[in-house]
Amino acid sequence: MYNKVVMDHFRNPRNVGVIEQANGIGEVGNPLCGDMMTIYLKITDEKIEDIKFQTFGCGSAIAVSSMLTEIAKGKTVEEAKKITNKDVAKALEGLPKNKLHCSNLGADALHLALQDYEDRKTGKKRPEEVRAEKHEHVHGENCYCPYCDIEIKEGSTFCEACHSSLEEEH
Repeated sequence: MYNKVVMDHFRNPRNVGVIEQANGIGEVGNPLCGDMMTIYLKITDEKIEDIKFQTFGCGSAIAVSSMLTEIAKGKTVEEAKKITNKDVAKALEGLPKNKLHCSNLGADALHLALQDYEDRKTGKKRPEEVRAEKHEHVHGENCYCPYCDIEIKEGSTFCEACHSSLEEEH
C-alpha cells in the first residue's frame, strides 16, 4: 500500500516537535479522517530557518508532515508559498488515492503558518476560532473527545489520548 519513501518518513519522521518562539504557526484538521497537523516556523530574514511539526493522524499524514518540512526548510517565504500538495506527494513518490487528502492538509498547514508569520509581521491579529457546535452527547450519556473520539470524563478540558486542548468543558 505505501511505498518505501512514505514508510521511511512515517517510521523516521524528520523535524518533529514544537518551536517555542515560532513566528508562524499553522494548524489544520480533517474531522472526517481525524488527522490534525500543526506546523511551526522560525523565519529569519525572510528565510525558513527552522520548521517543526506535530501531527496526530495516519501514516500518510505523518509522512506528509515530515516530507513537507524537509522541502520547506531553508526556502524563502516566497519560495515556500509556492509549495503545493502535488509537490509533497511527488517528493513522497506518490500516495494511495484514498490518502491524497493528507498532502492537501500539509500544504494548507504550511500556507497558514506563512500567513500567520506575515500577519504577525504587519501586526494583524486574527480572531480566535470559536467552535460553532454546542456540546452534545452524541454517543449516549458519555462524553467523547471531538478530535479523536475517545471517551473522556465529563468536565475534561484536555484529552490525554490525543493531547488536544478542549475549548469547552466536556
